[in-house]
Amino acid sequence: MTTSLPIQSKRERLHHEVRIPVGDVELEGELEIPAEAPGVVIFAHGSGSSRHSRRNQFVAALLRDAGLGTLLFDLLTAEEEAIDESTGHLRFDIRLLADRLGAAARWLRARPEAAGLDLGFFGASTGAAAALVAAAELAPLVGAVVSRGGRPDLAGSSLLRVRAPTLLIVGGYDGVVIELNETAYVQLRCERDLRIVPGATHLFEEPGKLEQVARLSSDWFSRHLGRREPVSSSDGPGRRT
Repeated sequence: MTTSLPIQSKRERLHHEVRIPVGDVELEGELEIPAEAPGVVIFAHGSGSSRHSRRNQFVAALLRDAGLGTLLFDLLTAEEEAIDESTGHLRFDIRLLADRLGAAARWLRARPEAAGLDLGFFGASTGAAAALVAAAELAPLVGAVVSRGGRPDLAGSSLLRVRAPTLLIVGGYDGVVIELNETAYVQLRCERDLRIVPGATHLFEEPGKLEQVARLSSDWFSRHLGRREPVSSSDGPGRRT
């Protein structure tokens, strides 16, 4: 059974723990929508992580400071996480993760609290691949996608079908992942950008590097969510630093 949420009046700030029904399971999450938010960013955490990811929580807080709503939720149940700790196979089941991310997006879209708001995806590691697959399948419901240290290569042929403006963020010391993102960048047919954060490793643990990720993400979502006109596709190059 899902948690009942109060209906917003004049977009009052909402912050609530939720349970999202997906097939025969329920996934726990945290939904927060600031007043007058133009959209809600749904987070897809990476390998072996959860909605409590310190890095995603940090980025989410800065997005809310910029006036955006956020939904952080567990892609796996507690039982599945216990299994995955031993086998490690569920975290790489991109089809499963994408289906659950898509279900969460449809659930949120149907909520009165999110009526009229654009949706965005923020994915990390394998969660980025799930975000891209889900974005391709939910177009045009998804207004923007951001990948942090992601594995967009795992999205496969779905990359060609993504229409939401997509920002790929990679650490400058994350050599193999840089190459994977450069290859994915070429395959994308949407408006896209690839940003390499100098001096950052895969998890952006160096001082100030996660802040850079948050600023880049906030700018991207603020630019693309809440737009009145559809975003046109572009095959041209994006900006790279």
